[in-house]
Formats: sequence, C-alpha cells, structure tokens
Amino acid sequence: MTALFGDDLMSRPRRELAPGAVHVPGWLALEQQAWIAARFREWAAGPVPLRGASVRGHEMSVKTVCLGWHWQPYKYTREATDVNGRRVLPFPDWMLRVGRLAVAEAYRRETAEYTPDTALVNYYDDAARMGMHQDRDEVSLEPVVSLSIGESCVFRFGNAEGRGRPYADLVLESGDLFVFGGPSRLSFHGVTKILPGTAPEGCGVAEGRINITLRVTGLSDAEVNASPRERT
Repeated sequence: MTALFGDDLMSRPRRELAPGAVHVPGWLALEQQAWIAARFREWAAGPVPLRGASVRGHEMSVKTVCLGWHWQPYKYTREATDVNGRRVLPFPDWMLRVGRLAVAEAYRRETAEYTPDTALVNYYDDAARMGMHQDRDEVSLEPVVSLSIGESCVFRFGNAEGRGRPYADLVLESGDLFVFGGPSRLSFHGVTKILPGTAPEGCGVAEGRINITLRVTGLSDAEVNASPRERT
C-alpha cells in the first residue's frame, strides 16, 4: 500500500534538501491561503506599514511587516524604531498552532515545545529578490517555518559555510511549506526569481508572493530593554 500511494508517486513529492530542511508541497489548502492573504492585507495597513528594510544603506526590494517582534537589520525590537516608532501587532495564537503543525508535518513528530513568537511577513512583487543570507538575528536556533502564498518563486537553499555552492534551487508554489532547522538552521538561502502569472485562482493573491516565516527569537522584553552591562 505504501509503495502504491507513497510520496514518491506524487507530481511534487515532499523532499528533504539537507538534514533538517524539508519541503512539503501543497500543505495549505486554497481556502487557508485566501484567509491568510486577507489577514496580510490587515497587517499591512498598520500600525506599522509594509516597508522595505534598509540594509547597508540600500532598501530591500522585498517589503515586510512583522508580528510579535519587529525585525530590522540586525536586531529585534517591540517598536518599529526604523519606521514610525509604533509597536508592532501581537503574534496571533493561531500562528502558534500553525507553527507547531508545520514542524510536526516536516519532521513527522510531535512538537508541542515549538513556540514561535514572531513572524516576518514578506511581499514580493515580480521584480523583488532576496539575496543569500542566514537567519541568525535570533537567540534561539529552533526551526524556521516558511509558508508561500501567491506566485511561485525560485528558492535557493545553500549551506552554512557561505553563499556559494553547494546549493539547490527549488520552486516554491502557493500553499507550500518549507521548514529548516537542526544542522540546516543557519544555512544561507534566498529567492532568485518570482514567476509571474503562477498564482492559482482562489489563493487570495492576484499578483506577487506572500511569504510568512515563523521564528523563535529566544528574546524577552527584559533582555531587550536591559543596558549592555545588565546583559553581560
């Protein structure tokens, strides 16, 4: 029975690109995608609007709104001090449940201890790109959960040593789940291309791509607000 209906017979089977880095195609149903896309439009309206972060004096082509904690290069804060100084929206309870379900699906084990506390919600138009980078501004090295809605993209997943080879290119489609943790948690990764016209009807996004990454910062308000002497 397993041989007849296994993942290897699917047109897009689940795949482990590297130890701890798992791609699960079509994890979100169209109705779920559309519901999340509607939430994205609410988040983008404020109190902190969608913006391109400035990295080394250059504005990113990807636009981001954050929940729970506000990411700015290269730190997390509760208030968006690089935008308008306002506090970001709280991290929703339903995202905690989604994060735990996602990690359980990727690693096929119970993950009740996985407790994400921030989401970086990115919007890519057709011209946007994301250079190869590591997600290393978090204190915690718990897995990162990535959800895609809208147009497909070419996602490049590399190694923890540098931006060059070896790496693998993977097409992430609307509804796909990608989780990376363990030995792959600090692997360099990026988005090299958006594929226009590939958003499925009913996903809630006509053009562009929404990408939600759930993370465990490992931070507390007391630590963030402490003076450098108190943090040592």
